[in-house]
Amino acid sequence: MDSGENHHSHAWQIADRVGTGASLLCAIHCAALPFVLVLLPVIGLGFLANDRFEIGFVVVASVLAMVVLTRGFRRHQQPLPLTLAVFGIALLVLGVSDVVSHSLLVHSVLVTVGGLSLASAHFCNSRSCRRAAEPRLPAARCVH
Repeated sequence: MDSGENHHSHAWQIADRVGTGASLLCAIHCAALPFVLVLLPVIGLGFLANDRFEIGFVVVASVLAMVVLTRGFRRHQQPLPLTLAVFGIALLVLGVSDVVSHSLLVHSVLVTVGGLSLASAHFCNSRSCRRAAEPRLPAARCVH
């Protein structure tokens, strides 16, 4: 592998880590939001409870996930990361949609599970990419 390919692969690893971190932060944010909703404006973080912020975050997380995980799938051919991502994105989109906007509990559960699913997808993708990059030993043949 030449230096250019190694640098390119490293950039994708960083993108996967950013996706994992962002998805975990999303899950934490969504799980904690019902408990700290009243405190956010007091400490200057009222924007975190804004619907536009959540929708923007879901869009960015979804696009990042699909780009990084599609590229990862091309390398490792493992469907689990993409499956987890599609499930997580579906929950996130449903969670920020008007369909569940009337229930804070349903919203929180959907986006928390969706964020954790997306983080798991990035984690699985990262592991699968590392495994695909490991050199393979030829299969041992029995000679007796």
